[in-house]
Amino acid sequence: MNMHATRAAFGLDSLKMILGIPVLAIRWNDAIALLNRLLAEKRFTKVSFLNAHNANIAYTDPVFAEALDDFLILPDGIGVDLAAKLLYGAAFPDNLNGTDFVPAFLQASKRPLTVGLLGATRVNAEAASLKLAALAVQHSFVVVHDGYFSAAQEPEIIGRIAKLRPDMLLVAMGVPRQELWIERHIDERHCT
Repeated sequence: MNMHATRAAFGLDSLKMILGIPVLAIRWNDAIALLNRLLAEKRFTKVSFLNAHNANIAYTDPVFAEALDDFLILPDGIGVDLAAKLLYGAAFPDNLNGTDFVPAFLQASKRPLTVGLLGATRVNAEAASLKLAALAVQHSFVVVHDGYFSAAQEPEIIGRIAKLRPDMLLVAMGVPRQELWIERHIDERHCT
């Protein structure tokens, strides 16, 4: 999805290009409302966060940059804020870094969701599941698999995701592996 397609798909006017990546300039509460709306409408959406590290990787890796074209990108950190100030005269309205935004989004979402977790070590994925379940008791959290699997295991993991069909799948495998994996394997057949 290029910048124009992103604007059209989400009805967005506030995109800022950072090293060729369209990043949504949105307030925290508006981003929560947008994601809740997309979930309510059952609009399959890939979401990622752009920080300085991701932006630099995308700038030098055209495959990663192309994969990000199909994601709704939220701003993460001071690096992209500084870039926005230099390029557009103003920082992003809010810092929507994933480690803060995702738990806040889950807390704010009233409709019960099934949330799949894929990635990290098994111990860390289980711990994250327990923490998130205590934080957002209205949701169900399911650890699909850790992030350490072979290509031969992928069909089983993808099948497990399709069977679970979570409302939301959180993938934690590091940049750019997680975005590339999502781009190659996850679509509306797997998640709401």
